Amino acid sequence: FLQVFLVEKAGRRSLFLAGLMGMLISAVAMTVGLVLLSQFAWMSYVSMVAIFLFVIFFEVGPGPIPWFIVAELFSQGPRPAAIAIAGFCNWACNFIVGMCFQYIADLCGPYVFVIFAALLLVFFLFAYFKVPETKGKSFEEIAAVFRRKKHTAKAMTELEDLRGSEEA
Repeated sequence: FLQVFLVEKAGRRSLFLAGLMGMLISAVAMTVGLVLLSQFAWMSYVSMVAIFLFVIFFEVGPGPIPWFIVAELFSQGPRPAAIAIAGFCNWACNFIVGMCFQYIADLCGPYVFVIFAALLLVFFLFAYFKVPETKGKSFEEIAAVFRRKKHTAKAMTELEDLRGSEEA
């Protein structure tokens, strides 16, 4: 319920990044809690709080925000296909995690959430460097951000190629 108001106030990208970082910290806290559970009985409370925080941060960012962003990143023509692919990927990953988690937990023991923490770090870095803010922007403005990034990267590559040919 709060997400409806937060998304327009704080912006999609910032909420998505905050949610990913919160989930990352929660996954690390769950790992610490599980690893130290045999030494300190109160670590079960740390793990429980970390699980609740993980879910809260998911509901703040990575739960709803991808649905907003996918709809805003694509123009009217490819938007339905992009939403369908994003939905399929979302549900397929949920299914895979749901079906495989017990086996991974048996294999990794208390370190099972390290896998999630590593993936969350990759997702955070990708979103930080590649995903633009879409709040209050038209599709054309968002597309212009992508074009600038593409041209900047292409110019840097061409500049490096020129430097390489001068040294040769």
